[in-house]
Amino acid sequence: MATTIHHVGIVVNGVTGRMGSNQHLTRSIIAIIRQGGIRLNDRETIMPDPILVGRNAARVENLASANGISRWTTDLGKALADSYNKIYFDAQITSQRAAGIRAAVKAGKHIYCEKPTALTTDEAYELYLLAEEKGVKHGVVQDKLWLPGILKLKQLIDTGFFGRILSVRGEFGYWVFEGNSVSAQRPSWNYRAEEGGGIIFDMLCHWRYLLDNVFGKVEAVSCLGATHIPTRWDENAAPYQCTADDAAYVTFMLQGGVIAQFNSSWTTRVRRDDLLTLLVDGTNGSAMAGLRECWIQPAHATPRPVWNPDVDNPINFFDQWMRVPAQQDFDNAFKSQWELFLRHVVTDEPFPWNLLEGARGVQLAEKGMESWKMKKWIDIPELKPVTKES
Repeated sequence: MATTIHHVGIVVNGVTGRMGSNQHLTRSIIAIIRQGGIRLNDRETIMPDPILVGRNAARVENLASANGISRWTTDLGKALADSYNKIYFDAQITSQRAAGIRAAVKAGKHIYCEKPTALTTDEAYELYLLAEEKGVKHGVVQDKLWLPGILKLKQLIDTGFFGRILSVRGEFGYWVFEGNSVSAQRPSWNYRAEEGGGIIFDMLCHWRYLLDNVFGKVEAVSCLGATHIPTRWDENAAPYQCTADDAAYVTFMLQGGVIAQFNSSWTTRVRRDDLLTLLVDGTNGSAMAGLRECWIQPAHATPRPVWNPDVDNPINFFDQWMRVPAQQDFDNAFKSQWELFLRHVVTDEPFPWNLLEGARGVQLAEKGMESWKMKKWIDIPELKPVTKES
């Protein structure tokens, strides 16, 4: 029986950056191609067909050649004008994303993009409204929802392991070198507020979808930011003054009374289980999740420590936790969401992680900045979806 292959042209803009090249191109799109596409059933397969877009012709051509891709260009308008290309994907720097999305929506392309989706909540919400008005499908990368550690944590919640969840404590970050003696792991624009940089603007978009989808909707935020390292060195080894925050200390109030505390920092040295850890405490048990692993401590196995600083602690607290076994194979988190979005475009399967969710992430980042500036708790108003009546 003949197999129908749904070839889907994808305009991939901003792919020469670290995230675009590694996670989205090599580990997602190319990985899907090499596995033979996405099998829908015995008769149908989805096959992505990327065209790489960038401003530097040599870099784009080299990246295309390294990944066996024949289609590349420096002319975004030409790529958008080609009716074969059904999807526009944007992994540019944040300050350039909205313009690319607008052009793609006007060209009738389905939208998939990195976050933050725009520099302001109003602009991000306007992109959502524009996509809805034009009737194109749209999605925003929310990769942490498909991390193995988070999936294990979600399963614990769904099976009632915690009882009533009391609190969530998130620790994220690592030391990003200043760039003078050791090269920096992040681009210099991350530390320039005028270019959309800053860890508040970056990470609160992540924490919004993570909290909303796993623990409860965010209702209020209290945020303190800091620029701990004021001078860094850019890609040309030139010193520059940092205008954006490199650390954020944030408390969230969630629906249902859950309290979440997240420390996010590019100026911390890691002494914990992973670059991101989530400690969830509940009445019937607790869990600690990293990127891939998850450990639990039920109430009946909780130790009874006694405060006595005059003697060495007889309890090794790490020994009191049980590792949650992997009961399934886990794919790359970015690739998993790419496959869902391609299914959404071809088959209309539901895909709730859209531009409205992207706008909600930008909203939380803006409210976090407002909280820092005003030194007060800030409520998070609802960004409402478009309905047929509206």
